[in-house]
Amino acid sequence: MADGDDRQATFGSDGSLETDTTPDATGENDFGEPKEPNETDGGYNRYAVSSLLQKAVRRSDEEAAAWAAWELARSGYAWNLWDRLNLYVVEDLRAGSDVALTIERYEELATERWEPAEWKGRICAIHAALAAARAQSTREGPNADEYFRAVADLRAEARERGEEPAHDFPVGDLEPGGEFDAIFDGHTGEGSKLGRGTRFFKTRGARVGPEGEGEHSARWQRLAMLLDDERDYSVAELDRAVEPVDPTDPWHEPETIRDADDDRDRDEPDGDRDRPDDPDGSLSDFSA
Repeated sequence: MADGDDRQATFGSDGSLETDTTPDATGENDFGEPKEPNETDGGYNRYAVSSLLQKAVRRSDEEAAAWAAWELARSGYAWNLWDRLNLYVVEDLRAGSDVALTIERYEELATERWEPAEWKGRICAIHAALAAARAQSTREGPNADEYFRAVADLRAEARERGEEPAHDFPVGDLEPGGEFDAIFDGHTGEGSKLGRGTRFFKTRGARVGPEGEGEHSARWQRLAMLLDDERDYSVAELDRAVEPVDPTDPWHEPETIRDADDDRDRDEPDGDRDRPDDPDGSLSDFSA
């Protein structure tokens, strides 16, 4: 079973605590025998069936996933089934998959509109399992979590020894002037101290990619900058604001942004831009 296998606590007829079997999962199995704790109607252990469901989703075995979901639903373990399916969305499927909303809807139908162990509820379970099995499988989330935790431990141990870590986070020290310099705009203390206001945000911090802004968005961005009565943007700055980031080097930004015939450095404070009350340094109208 996957980590974090929650068990629902219930009480037996004699008042004793049962951590594994819910009232809906009691009764007889398909063979007319009293079901043991954690036994499904087919005579299987529900932990084994639940594990099969997860591995079937992970390996894109649609039939095995559909059967496992059906077996858990009909056997009174719907709570376990839907808990597992929602976990698989973040543990075993590619981030951003629409299947997350699909499974949520099927669960809502099965548990709020209909009875989870009845025909309609079982159909929802099968559909949800099939949707998960057909989605792109990946362990990217858990793998990233495990790697980042391991690096965190190594960094802490290295600091204690007064050494540089053999492995570090992908952002390094995260300081102005480094690879991620563009993040230090007026929304950060460091960027504010450097006098990086709206001009810096528009031409560096707000850029997107690698696809770039859509036609309408790029047009609106340019017009908003042209109509700004507090700042005078150059043609180069207008172009830079809507230029897609380089997919091979998404954090690169030039030291200066100039028109071909403009020798003025637009990225450095000029005139009265470095005054504390200068409107060019305000980011109150923009989101981070």
